[in-house]
Amino acid sequence: MKRIRIFHLIIYVGVLLLADMPVSANNMKGHPTGADYSKMSSFVRRAAMEYNDKHQIAQAKGHGRELCAFVKMEGNADSVLHAHNCRSLVRFGNTHIVSVPLSELRALSLCLDVTRIEAGRNRSIQMDSTAGNVNALSVYAGKALPQAYTGRGVVMGIMDVGFDLTHPNFYDASGTDYRIVRLWDQLSADTVGSTLYVGADYRGRNELLGYAHSRDGLIQTHGTHTLGIAAGSGYDSRYRGMAWESDICLVNNAVTSDIPLIDADDIYKYTYATDALGFKYIFDYADEMGKPCVISFSEGSHQDLRGDDMLYYEVLENLVGPGRIIVASAGNDGYLKTFMHKPVGKYSAGSFVASSSNSLYLTMAADNDFTIRIVAYKGEVNDTLEIPLHMVQECAGGEYTDTVMLAGRSCAIEAAAYVSCYDAKVTACDVSLRGLSSSLDGATLSVELSGKNADVEMCLITGILYDSAINPELCDAEQTHSIHSPASAPSVICVGATVYRTEFTNYQGDTFVTNSKGRGQRTDYSAVGPTLDGRTKPDVMAPGTNIISSYSSYYMEANPDARDLLSSVKLFDFGGRTYPWTSNAGTSMSAPVVGGAIALWLQACPNLTPDDVKGVISRTARRLDNVSEVPNNYWGYGEIDVYAGLLDILGISGIADIPAWQPSDVMANITSDGRLHLSFSRVPNATIGVSVYTTGGVRMAELEITAYEKECLVNLPALPSGIYAVRLTSDVKEYCGSSLVRKH
Repeated sequence: MKRIRIFHLIIYVGVLLLADMPVSANNMKGHPTGADYSKMSSFVRRAAMEYNDKHQIAQAKGHGRELCAFVKMEGNADSVLHAHNCRSLVRFGNTHIVSVPLSELRALSLCLDVTRIEAGRNRSIQMDSTAGNVNALSVYAGKALPQAYTGRGVVMGIMDVGFDLTHPNFYDASGTDYRIVRLWDQLSADTVGSTLYVGADYRGRNELLGYAHSRDGLIQTHGTHTLGIAAGSGYDSRYRGMAWESDICLVNNAVTSDIPLIDADDIYKYTYATDALGFKYIFDYADEMGKPCVISFSEGSHQDLRGDDMLYYEVLENLVGPGRIIVASAGNDGYLKTFMHKPVGKYSAGSFVASSSNSLYLTMAADNDFTIRIVAYKGEVNDTLEIPLHMVQECAGGEYTDTVMLAGRSCAIEAAAYVSCYDAKVTACDVSLRGLSSSLDGATLSVELSGKNADVEMCLITGILYDSAINPELCDAEQTHSIHSPASAPSVICVGATVYRTEFTNYQGDTFVTNSKGRGQRTDYSAVGPTLDGRTKPDVMAPGTNIISSYSSYYMEANPDARDLLSSVKLFDFGGRTYPWTSNAGTSMSAPVVGGAIALWLQACPNLTPDDVKGVISRTARRLDNVSEVPNNYWGYGEIDVYAGLLDILGISGIADIPAWQPSDVMANITSDGRLHLSFSRVPNATIGVSVYTTGGVRMAELEITAYEKECLVNLPALPSGIYAVRLTSDVKEYCGSSLVRKH
């Protein structure tokens, strides 16, 4: 996944996402301008607090900033939004995606009909042998199936950044037929006449090839790679994607390195809510075409204890349904400790903490008063900072600020306390520390949570937690709860990563060994559950290490010395440009593998729901060991098996005594005159038992044949049109197994 999503901009520009304690219309202490911050997510609170006189003047001139947010309302929503100059962009029940002028945020929060205003920003983004590893080759070949499955008639959606629209991987395998049908580039500057909230969309071969690349295509290439994994044709190579004959619909959203492309007055338009509009754009196209759709999303941010994505998940639940599936990457923080829990009865829990930036950001939730203790160890002198929760709560607006000395450096400390939107009996608390150097000038930093009567959970938003011999008692950090949002949403299929290729050789002949794990094992970086509300994630695994796929020619042209281009395994020419195939790793790569696999399943059963898909996965995924119970928080139900899943969808797994494997040396089909045709890879000398079943399990025929030729025809009773399972038994194991056949 891309390491930093646009959410991190707030830290970069020195604006911390701090929350405020609940304030109602009748309790304005510390907020003379009036607002009910208890209704706002932390990102929205900060946006409201930042609004100043300069912005008010700009608003009066019609150039004020707007925020794209989820707003939940009861009563007459239209009149409320109209009264506050807000625009409803789309509605899901009582929840709207709304463009809100920042000048109206405070007043909107005081409306009795408004119950929640939420927005946030993601922080991070995270194919040759892959199809074989997930057992998809037989699906493409139609081996022992009523037809071949390649994604034809299914919309494969990708929301990502850095698309090279000209890459031949997005044509058919011959490089003739162009398969991208639409792109909404949310960063596009061609907004004149556009009806979209931000950017513009491009439709049809001429417009898309004329546009050539997404606006960030000179600095990003991630989307070119993930799209190739999900749906690339492979164009004259072995690096074919999963659903290589699907239709392709794209959304290019925004990440941190896109900031120079975004006008400062538009920066608040790019949030989770804008991403939700992107998902809807792709699903709307699929609905317009009457086709099923799966979307792969290889971006995300840390889950939180603040409630920044409650409405986001609610909207995602409304977006998916029959023939509408969202797949997202689990995240790449599986090897890190980012979570700590201090239960009631234990006086203190602690860990050492490090940050690669000059800031540290923690978020906590507690059911009772406790003290946050930060200690800087340097030589024989330790600097200690203690922040009791009640002290923060007693500050005006529930917001505490101070400047302290830690390890000889002046650091700004800010803390905020507010009622959790999940549980009114729980207090959420954010703490940030700025002014640190990456090395702390030789000092080591720890964080402790103290208070015997409090149950406290803590998530580290920036940095890592670790153990140290300096104080062995501070060893309570856990390598858990690292699943990113929105993969953590109940309605989203969350994908972790396995490894098969442990090394690769680039086009210059240099070999890179990148992972010492064995074939088919879970990678160390693949994020682990549970979610912060206790659900098991990920749902499924797929190959994610050293996956070779398309890379952007425009990115390569603009960044010839970029280090990631050293991972290119092949360069080739097409249409006067040079294009790379490049190796990459992360759950960003495993998510489109599963997205493409689901596209194959949707071709067979267009009305599959997310729950249907999870059911298929639970019954057919390959377990990664023989001892762990499934699902578990390391690899869910196991690694996806595309062929076994397809058999399950088509009904063969519901027939008693029917094996879920194919005969290796014989193919079966029913001829136009209703006879069973068996074709052997070599002349057999065996007696073979043949049973024919409906997919409902009714046996329609049972007979025995002696085969001495490579092909034979077997008379069957009259069968109505439909799909049937043919079971073959023999003393020769290569002739044993089951096949699906179609009677026309």
